[in-house]
Amino acid sequence: MKNKIKANLPILRYMFMPIIYLIFSCSLAAGLLYILYNKADALYRTSKYDFITYSVDYFMYLKSLLNGDLIYVIIFTIISLCIYTIISYKKSKNIISLIENVEEMANGNLNNVIDLNDAGNIKKLANNINNIVAQLRNITIEERKAQQTKTDLITNVSHDLRTPLTSIIGYLSIIEDDKYKDEVQLRYYTSIAYEKAKTLNLLINDLFDLTKMQNNTMTLNTIQIDLVELLGQIASQSEYIFKNENVECRTKFSEDKLIIQADAIKLVRAFENLITNAIKYGKEGKYIDIVTKKEDNIAIVKIVNYGEPIPTIDLPHIFDRFYRVEKSRNRNDGGSGLGLAITKNIIELHEGHISVSSDYDCTIFEVQLKLDNI
Repeated sequence: MKNKIKANLPILRYMFMPIIYLIFSCSLAAGLLYILYNKADALYRTSKYDFITYSVDYFMYLKSLLNGDLIYVIIFTIISLCIYTIISYKKSKNIISLIENVEEMANGNLNNVIDLNDAGNIKKLANNINNIVAQLRNITIEERKAQQTKTDLITNVSHDLRTPLTSIIGYLSIIEDDKYKDEVQLRYYTSIAYEKAKTLNLLINDLFDLTKMQNNTMTLNTIQIDLVELLGQIASQSEYIFKNENVECRTKFSEDKLIIQADAIKLVRAFENLITNAIKYGKEGKYIDIVTKKEDNIAIVKIVNYGEPIPTIDLPHIFDRFYRVEKSRNRNDGGSGLGLAITKNIIELHEGHISVSSDYDCTIFEVQLKLDNI
């Protein structure tokens, strides 16, 4: 019952507020009229000025014409209306301003802001409308960004699917039409088509996995993992790649045991992507460093390469899908263009954080993961 009364209080207040204003105006008008009457009577009796005497006499003459006290009713009504108009003018002006601003917003001007010189509920209403419009404006901006992202994704996927597919169709058509010279050339064309098919399969699988991660439909099978041991195994298993690319992998592991709760398979994929990326774009520097350390309750892993720096303009987008730094636009590297985006999503699925910094000395990918409290 109390809640119902409390909920109806604002309605009752707005229903009776004009009546209260009117009663107040009438009361004030009656007081003013009484003061004016007494003041005029006193001046009439004591004043030596003819215009005051003349004014009072003329007023009495009007009074006689209007059947006595009717003139007081007229004056009372005029004063009351003037006071009521003054009291309600500011509120009415704010309401009109509010209506005009809302109409402008309704016509599509979402940058318009309602600014009222009021401290009451109308001001509160204006602030609420401003907040709603600001949220709508942000939603509109986000929708435009999402639409642009979707368009870019479709464009990039179409391009990246079409490139290997065109090669596959081209070489298979040569084989189908028996346009190869001998068995050696046939095997060569078949090998190229097979490699392009693997690239196509990699792209499709990576795209599928990334979509599942971003839609939060990928589950983690977490176990306790010694991060230092995991990184040591990855470095050891990548030794052939390092030698083939003429790069030396240097490990600088901390003595601390970095025990975390993680999905080993997905975490291996994330660090393999970072190491592969470091080799691909940093092999000119001849060294790849894998560094670990502990800070408070956080395990920090750094993958460092000493190749060409990533331009500052590209750094904020390095984890975007299909984003290519200018120097790495060539798609003959066999990658899907989704490696770093997948890595970022895997780290974030583990409630971790990944960042990148780059200058003319080195490029550092830093991963932070929460340690498991044993």
